[in-house]
Amino acid sequence: MTQRLPLAHTVAIVALTISVSGCNFLQKLSEVGEPPKVSRIQDPTQVPGYQPVSLPMPNPNAPQPGANSLWRPGARAFFKDQRATEIGDILTVAVNINESGQLKNQTQTSTANSESAAPNFGMLGLENSVKKVFAGANTTSLFNFGSNSGVNGQGTMQRQEQVVVNLAAVITQKLPNGNLVITGRQELRVNAEMRELSVQGIIRPEDIASNNTISSNQIAEARITYGGRGSLTDIQTPRYGQQIFDLVAPF
Repeated sequence: MTQRLPLAHTVAIVALTISVSGCNFLQKLSEVGEPPKVSRIQDPTQVPGYQPVSLPMPNPNAPQPGANSLWRPGARAFFKDQRATEIGDILTVAVNINESGQLKNQTQTSTANSESAAPNFGMLGLENSVKKVFAGANTTSLFNFGSNSGVNGQGTMQRQEQVVVNLAAVITQKLPNGNLVITGRQELRVNAEMRELSVQGIIRPEDIASNNTISSNQIAEARITYGGRGSLTDIQTPRYGQQIFDLVAPF
């Protein structure tokens, strides 16, 4: 005969489950039977946790236009520079990450040790007593020690990562020395799986190409994340109980 848990115990278990999983549990619960919801467009500077970038800067030195000159200092085009330069302007970030690494280590050591003694003197008249206690003992070679030890270790690591995508980013801050802080985020939903890509960092206006694009390897303090959420990600993610058990398990 099965016993039903009291209502208070059931509520406590549910509350514990929600507290362990946090907001992620509530979000997934609200999306049961539906594909992942696309987050709304908002000002990147208003996102919780956003912090302006502050770095040591030299004194600003604004270029002075030449007298009777039609050329604007800092411009690459004679008529107008189409590149992003001000807060709110948009530029394209070409993310091209193709990294591979291989590491191989091998260690091998071997030691041998042997010690023996064959005394040719008597054992204070105790030779016969030793033979009586230990039948077949040889009193001329009572000490014989030896040891062998060795270590043989081998390790191999190989990885390869490749991410190629273009992402539009917006300038969120202009530093005193002219460098620009950019932030870009992209969401792509395919069936019940949401793919998310975000880029943050600091760029130089001089590195922006004439077609208003910049390569990801020209971003300082770059923070590039690529991941997803949805049904496939949930299947590949260990359950909360398993994650907690893996953290506390001593073996």
